[in-house]
Amino acid sequence: MGGVTRLINMGSCKSINCVDIVIRLHSEKEMSQSKVMRASLDTSLLFLMLYFCFSSSVSSSLYSSSCQLKGQFHLNGMHKTGDVILGGLFTVNFISTDPDLSFTSEPQKSDCYGFNIIGFRVAQTMAFAIDEINRNSNLLPNVTVGYSLYDNCAQLGVGFRAALTLVSGQEEQVTLDENCVGTPPVLGIVGDASSTNTIAISTVLGLYSVPLVSYFATCSCLSDRQKFPSFFRTIPSDAFQVNAMIQILKHFGWTWAGLLINDSDYGFHAARSFHSDLGPAGGGCLAYTEILSRGDDPAELRRIVDVIRKSTARVVIVFANNFIVNLMKEVVRQNVTGLQWIVSEAWTSADVLQTPHFMPYLGGTLGIAIRRGEIPGFRDFLLQTSPDLHHNNTDGNSMVNQFWEHTFQCRFAPPPAGWVETGGELCTGQEVIENVETDFLDVSNLRPEYNVYKAVYALAYALDDMLHCEPGRGPFSNDTCAHLQRMEPWQIMHYLEKVNFTTTFGDRVSFDENGDALPVYDIMNWVWLPDGRTKVQIVGEVKRSAFKGEEITLDEDKIFWNFESKQPPRSVCSESCLPGTRMARKKGEPECCFDCVPCSEGKISNTTDSMECTSCPEDFWSSPQRDHCVPKKTEFLSYHEPLGICLTTTSLLGTCICVVVLGIFIRHHSTPIVRANNSELSFLLLVSLKLCFLCSLLFIGRPRLWTCQLRHAAFGISFVLCVSCILVKTMVVLAVFRASKPGGESSLKWFGAMQQRGTVLLLTTIQAAICTAWLVSASPMPHKNTQYHSDKIVYECVVGSTVGFAVLLGYIGLLAILSCLLAFLARNLPDSFNEAKLITFSMLIFCAVWVAFVPSYISSPGNYADAVEVFAILASSFGLLVALFGPKCYIILFRPERNTKKAIMGRDTKS
Repeated sequence: MGGVTRLINMGSCKSINCVDIVIRLHSEKEMSQSKVMRASLDTSLLFLMLYFCFSSSVSSSLYSSSCQLKGQFHLNGMHKTGDVILGGLFTVNFISTDPDLSFTSEPQKSDCYGFNIIGFRVAQTMAFAIDEINRNSNLLPNVTVGYSLYDNCAQLGVGFRAALTLVSGQEEQVTLDENCVGTPPVLGIVGDASSTNTIAISTVLGLYSVPLVSYFATCSCLSDRQKFPSFFRTIPSDAFQVNAMIQILKHFGWTWAGLLINDSDYGFHAARSFHSDLGPAGGGCLAYTEILSRGDDPAELRRIVDVIRKSTARVVIVFANNFIVNLMKEVVRQNVTGLQWIVSEAWTSADVLQTPHFMPYLGGTLGIAIRRGEIPGFRDFLLQTSPDLHHNNTDGNSMVNQFWEHTFQCRFAPPPAGWVETGGELCTGQEVIENVETDFLDVSNLRPEYNVYKAVYALAYALDDMLHCEPGRGPFSNDTCAHLQRMEPWQIMHYLEKVNFTTTFGDRVSFDENGDALPVYDIMNWVWLPDGRTKVQIVGEVKRSAFKGEEITLDEDKIFWNFESKQPPRSVCSESCLPGTRMARKKGEPECCFDCVPCSEGKISNTTDSMECTSCPEDFWSSPQRDHCVPKKTEFLSYHEPLGICLTTTSLLGTCICVVVLGIFIRHHSTPIVRANNSELSFLLLVSLKLCFLCSLLFIGRPRLWTCQLRHAAFGISFVLCVSCILVKTMVVLAVFRASKPGGESSLKWFGAMQQRGTVLLLTTIQAAICTAWLVSASPMPHKNTQYHSDKIVYECVVGSTVGFAVLLGYIGLLAILSCLLAFLARNLPDSFNEAKLITFSMLIFCAVWVAFVPSYISSPGNYADAVEVFAILASSFGLLVALFGPKCYIILFRPERNTKKAIMGRDTKS
């Protein structure tokens, strides 16, 4: 207690008053998220600080030149003098009664009991490390390092007392000079083991930049340099431990897991990290998060185990440092099997659970463990442990005496007044440790001990670097160096931040900007042997390097799986979505619970668990399995398909018929029926019909630029040539019959051979000009049409200019209508063979076909539009061919007697 008072009085030299300490402590208290820490600060720390501030206010106000020790905490401890002192806080006893906040000058027995022999071995590690440093001539030569180690009894109040005792010292009276200089009571403290204790202690020590190097406090919150500026640790942060567990989950494909945490900073911060990091880093999520409360409530334990049993998650993560045994008893009672447990470092090596009673349920457990190390000579040092027979357990090395009493079941005499008798024989101090079966001498699995070893050496190397500072080249103001006789703790902290060394075991020790050491964990596996024994073996490691990031190494062949299949279990909320499907989140459920929805047409997913389906490129379509894109089927009026073959055959047939008819007419060119009405126009008409039949072939086959440009031009010019010939023939018929009437002879002079040729040429030239203007202004071109069928590419020729195409068709229609009207007017002219009737009938067929063509063409998609146009060309061409030349060929071939001038003029009365 006097230690706190002296700290405050000494604080006056540094312009830090009591009110400042209390306010800053209270501020830190409000920022803490732990219920335990809040309660402890409320009841212990704040009361302690207020009490001592008021009790020492008189001496502080007088600016006295000395600090008087007004009382003492009597704590279990172990001490060794030296030029510099390192402090240590360890859990040597598990249980403590409610701490008494008063102090007295009379010795009191510690309220701690439940001796922890492993905790004592951890404390002995610090003593060994310091002894080894003192024997090392290359490290801190001419400097003797001492230590003051205290038992925190696993209680925040006791640990806080011990920390304040360390930083304020235990001298009865300290005389201060004007500059308030001198070696501090301790240069740094190794501890505490508990995250909650460490948060409270580091909050105060950080105000005075006293280094606190923890070997077991893993809470990720301690990496906050703003709140804990003087905190360091040689154990990885829980943030990395969480990442290590996530790496294990990711390695085995476990995306669906439950989380159990205890009611402390250790559990709360881990849960926060799991919830924020599990999804992005491992692609998984938590089925449930349950808190193991401090109370032993059977109903609550039954509820938690019932949640575990009903959940579909086969993997259970336990991030807790206590309250586990009762939970596992309930697991056994409800016979919850088939689970894969993943446990944090706090109970990876818990012997209490590695029993035949629990192993049927916990066999195969994977655990994160602190890096195991080897410390040469440590066992020999432990064998040299001996009790302090001169202080009667009231101070000095009372921790050793308590270990002695526990190990040999004896007691030291005479017991001080007020002490409870332990029973047993009196301890002589000559007992031999090797004769007793104890875990104290087991150095085969040094984990927290190795962290303590590294922490002590880190402080030693920092002090060594400070003492090797060259004057004038120091890191402090005016390039000064620190001196052993007047050093400050913050100066040690400066060098501690830069420390970098390698242990004899080969591990490099350094601290990052947050005070965290390079993280590395062993991965442990609980093996249940056939004879019922249990073995915990290393099956891998997780570490982080500056260059490769986080790495996991697992020897899967060594892992024991507690399942009939002897294989890793499968723990997923939803099975993976195969290629060809995408994940669709289930409303109101975690993100790794989803349905697999097939990709829609035209979209694919070629990976497992795809979030989205991607659209295929324009010329591709999805495969039936929707897992890859395939080229779209191309569709056009092909020569190889039935429709194309029929149209091609029909076109060639019409062409052949035209050739045959032309041959017949050439063969009989001198006959009257051929010579009638300008045989030259008949020959030209047959040639144009032949071109009409042939131009239809341009509409069949894969559209290309030249075919697109030529097809409509050839179609338009061919049909205008054909209709122009018919129009001229009709006009000649009318002129001939008009000339046969009185006074009509003059009309024939306008329809001579030259005029007929010129008229046909003129009308055809107009169509050629229309086609030329169309091709120049907006030429037809090939086009890949995907609007008709999403899974097909319809190759077609777009007309380019709808106006041009309409003018082309309109001009043909105009000539056709004019020819039809003139022929209709001449249909009743007297003659036994009136060609006007044939022209009228042929033009009616022609007009009917093309009137029906327009709506059919507009409504027909893709290659069917080409087929309609080809059909219209062929139908109209056959109509003209048959109507105009069919009767003439019939007479030439089958009724030659009618192929005379008299018969044609109607003067032959014979049939």
